[in-house]
Amino acid sequence: MSRLYLIAFSLLLCPSFFGQNNLGKYIKFADEQFAKGNYIYALSYYEKALELDSNSISILWKYAETQRAYKDYRKAEQLYKKVYDREGTSIYPESLLNWALMAKQNGHYEEALELFKKAKKIYSKRKKEYVYLKAKQEVESCTWAKSALKDTADLNYKKLPESVNTVNSEFSHGYFRNQLLYSSLRPDSTTQEEEVYAKHYKTKLYLSKHHQDTFGIGVPIPEFIHEQLNSGNGSFSLDSTRFYFSLCREESYNYRCKIMVAYFENNRWNRMDTLGDIINEAGANTTMPCIGNLEGQEVLFFASNRKDSEGGMDIFYSTIKNGQQYGKPKAIKGINSLDQEITPWWSPKEKRLYFSSSWWNGFGGTDIFYSVYQNGFTTPVNLGIPFNSPANDLYYFKQKDTSYFTSNRLGVYYAKNPTCCSDIFTTYEPIRIYPPEPKETLLELAKRLPVTLYFHNDCPDPKSKDTTTRVNYIKGYEEYRNMLEKYQFEYAAGLSGEKANDAKEDIESFFIEYVDQGVKDLHQFRTLLLEELEKGKQIKLTVKGFASPLAKTDYNVNLTKRRIQSLKNYLNEYEQGIFKPYLEGTATNGGKVILVEVPFGEYTANKLTSDNFHDQKNSVYSRAAAIERKIEIQSVQFINDGEALPITSNPMVYDVGKTSKNLSVEKTFVLKNEGAKVVTINSIQTTNKVNITWDEQKEWLPGDEKKIQIKWSTNDYEGLSSIHLKVFLENYSEHLPLSVTFEVK
Repeated sequence: MSRLYLIAFSLLLCPSFFGQNNLGKYIKFADEQFAKGNYIYALSYYEKALELDSNSISILWKYAETQRAYKDYRKAEQLYKKVYDREGTSIYPESLLNWALMAKQNGHYEEALELFKKAKKIYSKRKKEYVYLKAKQEVESCTWAKSALKDTADLNYKKLPESVNTVNSEFSHGYFRNQLLYSSLRPDSTTQEEEVYAKHYKTKLYLSKHHQDTFGIGVPIPEFIHEQLNSGNGSFSLDSTRFYFSLCREESYNYRCKIMVAYFENNRWNRMDTLGDIINEAGANTTMPCIGNLEGQEVLFFASNRKDSEGGMDIFYSTIKNGQQYGKPKAIKGINSLDQEITPWWSPKEKRLYFSSSWWNGFGGTDIFYSVYQNGFTTPVNLGIPFNSPANDLYYFKQKDTSYFTSNRLGVYYAKNPTCCSDIFTTYEPIRIYPPEPKETLLELAKRLPVTLYFHNDCPDPKSKDTTTRVNYIKGYEEYRNMLEKYQFEYAAGLSGEKANDAKEDIESFFIEYVDQGVKDLHQFRTLLLEELEKGKQIKLTVKGFASPLAKTDYNVNLTKRRIQSLKNYLNEYEQGIFKPYLEGTATNGGKVILVEVPFGEYTANKLTSDNFHDQKNSVYSRAAAIERKIEIQSVQFINDGEALPITSNPMVYDVGKTSKNLSVEKTFVLKNEGAKVVTINSIQTTNKVNITWDEQKEWLPGDEKKIQIKWSTNDYEGLSSIHLKVFLENYSEHLPLSVTFEVK
């Protein structure tokens, strides 16, 4: 946490204090201030040092590190880039990783993703070390963040007023007798120019009276004020007679804390005592207590870097008996990581442990997550936007139906650096219109598209000409994912050194960015789709299939049909068949989901992708080939909203197969009006060289069919080819896509 100390103000006014051009003393003084956490003073003297020696990479590195510690992510990103551009990780190996982390904390996810991928390659010879593992995790995290930006929670949030928040830092903890309990890191007094008179910034516990929408001016709790120590955090026992809090000493720019307990007697807190070594392990930083009821047992959750932590701060819990006997702490293995896990808060109603972490897939530095307790803690789930941001978000808790959290995102109160300090925020429900407009719920589904799912070569059911399969997509995905090492080995075959390493990293990134992310997107889309079906909605999904060009064209069309079927199988089998009545049209609430299949085979594949069976390195195991083997949920529409396109064609894709030059070919699509009203074709569009004819009779009655005939010359095409039509009706924004695929030999 950033803290300022009293430094003779004349030092900033009189550079001659050190003598002219006394570079070494400037750097030494700045180093000392950085070690104490005096970032503003450190920055000032690193700047002076750079004025004297602008070519020094070491000073530039220290300047970047200080901006990062000061949480000025914008300046830090620029500085780390300068360091990396000059030395390319040869002097400061973490320069690239830190540049990427700052880009992410500025919300530059595309740039950060490319930087993390680059870092992952550079650190690949250090695969057991933190820098490689962090870069690898952040490739996944940035990929996740790009997709998760679509999933903003339908909540508004606001900053608490200046009676609570200040230009310093505030951290939310809970409630005590209708008062907000929080801690604040601030000086004892400041002038209007914000020069610090207090020798130390101290963290103290405060209470703010809360009535309806107003918060009173925060008042320090006198019992917890210690002249030489910092007090913070806080949680009450289940019977509210005990209060657990952190008491911390300053060590450089970090805290070394112990968990204390105080007893509420005679309307004040008394008998403060430290918990024993079983909780406050000697030499460890132990802090952020939270009391919860876990399976009928009072437990103490806390964060610590004790000896059995996985890395940095981890979350542990200990049982409490008779209010004073503490069981041996247990690490929560399912959520602890190589990075920081902090600020636990237990929700007994939801059986969720909320916490913050800088490791799991997130939007920025530290994000808020939750883990559900189900005979053990489940994999962490990101709480999403608006709770999380590119900055640091932590200290989540709920009071009744209102959520509170702490963040240093853009918009906090500040004096100099717009992301230096943290404020307390709260969420509230927006004004809603019931029931939601169909267009609103349709938009929620549509903004998650396309959902793209990938397959191993010739899967599912290799060497089959069937158009259907029993394979569940997720089972196929799991088998595909287990083939990563095989892909790396095959694609790197014949290469050595850095080129072999690059090939392996390239394939692994493909699996993380595309294959894994596709499954995550599917899970999110599935959840929202089910919510709409349970409301009785009738929904049409258009699913297109693709394949790499290794097999024959007619074979690949059937293969893509099997791939679409594997998605159907997944939906049919999910949660003991919860989608089955909707897919079969037998749901009692009238809900229905229809999958419109558009199997394109390999006709849309990159024509540079190898189709050589004997070159499986490129035709099967390359990134270029793997990215073609997919299906996509590409569009969604409500059938019963009065605006859904009423016409259909079966099939929507004709596969002509192989043809020769100098031929005139024709195909006829038969379209049917399955709606309840008369419609009219407005236009039929194509970008191909093709003649189109159709019955232009204006009235197209319900149940009637129309024929669309297309004619083309094979002389106008070469190799794998396709013709695409778009049929537009008057007064409808959506179109019906029709396609013909063929290969000219």
